[in-house]
Amino acid sequence: MQFGLYAPIPMASVGSPETVQANNEALQPLPPGRRDAQFDHGVNLLMAADRAGFDLTLFAERPLGSDMAAWVNASAIASRFEHMRALVAVHPGLWDPVMTAKLAASLDRICKGRMAINIVNGWFDEEFRMFGGTVLQGEERYKRTTEFIDILRGLWTHDTFSYAGDHYNVDKGQLLLKPATSTPPEIYSVSASDRGRDFIAEHCDWWFVNFPKEAENSDEVMRGLEDAIADMDRRTKHFGRKVRYALNPFVAIGDSEKEAVDATIKRIFEYEADPDPRKVERRMLPATRAGCMGPADKVVKQLRRFGDIGLELILCKLIPTVENVQRIGREIIAPIKGGEPLKKAG
Repeated sequence: MQFGLYAPIPMASVGSPETVQANNEALQPLPPGRRDAQFDHGVNLLMAADRAGFDLTLFAERPLGSDMAAWVNASAIASRFEHMRALVAVHPGLWDPVMTAKLAASLDRICKGRMAINIVNGWFDEEFRMFGGTVLQGEERYKRTTEFIDILRGLWTHDTFSYAGDHYNVDKGQLLLKPATSTPPEIYSVSASDRGRDFIAEHCDWWFVNFPKEAENSDEVMRGLEDAIADMDRRTKHFGRKVRYALNPFVAIGDSEKEAVDATIKRIFEYEADPDPRKVERRMLPATRAGCMGPADKVVKQLRRFGDIGLELILCKLIPTVENVQRIGREIIAPIKGGEPLKKAG
């Protein structure tokens, strides 16, 4: 089983004084000689994660926000990784696929062949319009994203590549800088709709499985995930492909489940008196029902259950502190990977 975490940015982090500070300072000049707080925190946190046994960092993207641009953040931080992959979020419709292919090849070479792309179809119409794109609906959004991925892979694997599509056209395109390995960067994505699942099955390498909407506890989550994976297995078989499965539960260690949950909520409201409800309600709350909050042995047991049904990557939502990352590495990642618990830093 592999483990990942989010790069700490205002959109993706909860309970982080550094990202709150960065958000509050976003519209003001920084004092001379000081970097943005989210960047310095990102370096400290993610380098600790790299040492603690994590395998991947997702650099999420919200152009219309105070978050640092994903490509910039990933390029500046992930070049220092010795073990983790850099998973960079990309919105087709905002990014040109040829330019994205060049950026990805560049980052892949900087990251020793350990970069991947997280495709985000997008829903925020104001953001798309602000940055020169459009949100598409229905079949057209998947057609555009399919063309986008086709062009990425074509440019990565051919000396010269041409493409004539409804949304993109490439005439004798070339990349004079190829990815670091003969196997091109993998494509991750998430989608819950029937059409979206077909898109995942036909074109992506990894699927972030959606949490069952109506699940109230970890057993109901398990049943919903098993059904979703079985459904995707049927779809990929139809296309003669395989897709690997990932999940993003909230992970927190405590003497009991109640203590872990209460401490997490307290931490969130300690630094964010009025936290973004989208982050809390849509991202955190469903993830807390996955059964990954409580004593470490209980969390390990639940994660092994996830592995038994085919989940290969756990993208941890967590309180982003170096101490928390180190503890998860010692008490959860090391036992699951079969190694000795990692020694405490210092």
